[in-house]
Amino acid sequence: MQNKEIIDLRSDTVTLPTEEMLEATRHAKLGDDYYGEDPTVNQLQKMAAERMGKEAALLVPSGTQANLTSLMANCNHGELVILEAESHIYWYEVGGISSLAGLLPWPIRTSAGVYSSEELKEAFRPKSLSFPDAGLICVENTHNRHGGTIINPSQLKDINEISNQNNVKLYMDGARIFNASTALNVDPRELTKYVDNLMFCLSKGLCCPVGSLIVGDQIFVDKARKIRKLLGGQMRQAGIIAASGIIALEKMVDRLKNDHENAKILADKISKINGIRINLDRVQTNMVIFQLEDRIDGNDFLTKLKMQGILALSMSRNKIRFVTHHGIERADVEKTAATIEEILIETIS
Repeated sequence: MQNKEIIDLRSDTVTLPTEEMLEATRHAKLGDDYYGEDPTVNQLQKMAAERMGKEAALLVPSGTQANLTSLMANCNHGELVILEAESHIYWYEVGGISSLAGLLPWPIRTSAGVYSSEELKEAFRPKSLSFPDAGLICVENTHNRHGGTIINPSQLKDINEISNQNNVKLYMDGARIFNASTALNVDPRELTKYVDNLMFCLSKGLCCPVGSLIVGDQIFVDKARKIRKLLGGQMRQAGIIAASGIIALEKMVDRLKNDHENAKILADKISKINGIRINLDRVQTNMVIFQLEDRIDGNDFLTKLKMQGILALSMSRNKIRFVTHHGIERADVEKTAATIEEILIETIS
């Protein structure tokens, strides 16, 4: 059970598995996944591939490993990878893109997490003996550091056309792809049909304790499986992880709309509080990012929130993030907004 004395809005990674997930784990049929003999893993991978409209899928322990494995499976050593300047791969994955994959990140700064056609076309350098060849375009959907913003099918179609024109693959860090599809009210395959391969997380809004899926064609997944082994991600009776994932895909996707509603309510309430700047157009899924005015100390603000039993995350100086998720109810959102107002009235007065 989550501690209801604490309202933890730091991330949707703090979600705990449901009772049904715990029961499914307890009764999961197991085998040795090294030999492809864990029936629960096989079932989850089949479900994931079908949900994303791809041939095959591979269970890995984490989103970071999923991204690193996918980069290595898509690219040759020394190639250039085009990605958004605030992307998770670039910011939060310990530089594995360079130190382990041997790839050169080529970041593009965008206004809302998605490249315009002009920005992407300009990122391709002319062929030269002196320049590394571009090997991959990455997109992040939804985009974490831009506040859970969505890349829609039309935008993905445009990016896909440019990737084809330049003969490079298109990869999606789809950690929260179900948030994107839920917010757009479309099947996830409307988003994935434009990418060669992708990953998505089970351990965020879908409430699993661990796990992500790499999804693509069979050749790509077979290559990724060997790289997973290289990176130490090979698991044995991994059905104890996969069992929760099956429940997640069956029963936890539709409820994401509740998180989105709570995020919008929270954003609307705090937008009216003196001392806060927030772009409500960016609140598209389950994230609320806002800026405190310079006269307010962001660290002091977070400390005062914590003293009131509310946890949030600092994104940069005076930039604060809240993430709604399973376990956060309307009453928690109401309390959070009221507490913020009380803190800022006291701070500013």
